[in-house]
Amino acid sequence: MKVSELLENKEFKCLNPQVGVEGVIKSGYVGDLLSWVMANGSPGCAWVTIQTHVNIIAVATLLDMSCVIIPEGAEVEESTLERAIIEDIPVITTGLNAYQVCKVLGNAGV
Repeated sequence: MKVSELLENKEFKCLNPQVGVEGVIKSGYVGDLLSWVMANGSPGCAWVTIQTHVNIIAVATLLDMSCVIIPEGAEVEESTLERAIIEDIPVITTGLNAYQVCKVLGNAGV
């Protein structure tokens, strides 16, 4: 599934729509401890995290992730969005919780 296909679901909104959303979501990963995500995440994954600071973009870039999904409507810091634009990482928000996000991804075949 492409990031753009995920965004067709009205539960999801890209906070930096000027970035590319044609990346393919190959897998999903849920985690909030950055070092753990760095060790266990994978290229092409959609990372679900409640963290909203700029360091999440560094991790997403390092692992060449497809996007970062922020659940439960958590507010994302402006500096994070600015860095995400530079690194071309879609930052997606949703009111769904992490479990519900995973269900959406799983039902879509991710």
